[in-house]
Amino acid sequence: MKALLLIAVALLAAPAKADITHKIQSSVQLTVDAAASAATRIGTTYSISGSGASTTDGTTSGAIGGLGTVTNGIPAVSTITATQATSGSAFSFSQSYLEGDSTSTTSTTVTSGVTGSLPLFGSTTTSSGGVAGSLAGTIGSNHALTVTAGGAGTSATGQMVTEITID
Repeated sequence: MKALLLIAVALLAAPAKADITHKIQSSVQLTVDAAASAATRIGTTYSISGSGASTTDGTTSGAIGGLGTVTNGIPAVSTITATQATSGSAFSFSQSYLEGDSTSTTSTTVTSGVTGSLPLFGSTTTSSGGVAGSLAGTIGSNHALTVTAGGAGTSATGQMVTEITID
């Protein structure tokens, strides 16, 4: 009787419940690097120093030089010559000049992703763009991935994620 009661209770128990979720996600990412260029103009600098020396710019005695009228971003420079002020005495004389970049009178244009010419400045960094070549990626209806390598400066990534959740 007890066995029969146990069977009856078992049949009256709540039904078992289990939720199952299954997800499949596939993706392909194709990348071709772009061409890039960065240019920075440098300025003009002039420096002069000395002691025990006589200087001239060819016209004025005691001239110490400098930067003059600016044309296209480049200043004129006074040419200075030096001679020993007192024979037999110690002297020193130094001058330096770094000519900066002239102002650009033409604009840079990009045509079909390519810059035909770049300005030549004191600091220029250029990198070429990638070449797609045979770069390709496909996802089949069965989530099969096919990735084909491209040329220089390209990348291809294929990924498939399968997730099963049982609650």
